[in-house]
Amino acid sequence: MAMTVRLPEELDRKLEAIAAAEHVSKHALLVQGAELIAERRARGDLIAGAIDFVTSHDAALLERLADA
Repeated sequence: MAMTVRLPEELDRKLEAIAAAEHVSKHALLVQGAELIAERRARGDLIAGAIDFVTSHDAALLERLADA
């Protein structure tokens, strides 16, 4: 999918320097960044689901621990 991204000049310069240091294009760098954001969101959703599972399935145990 084609997309145009307009970056502030300062950010563009920073990305240009990082891309040059990593020997990749700015496009590849932006794709990597988007993948990291998506992975972080998915990991956060998994953690939230695990917390919900524990609090609902182990509510009695958690109450006993709180009273100890």
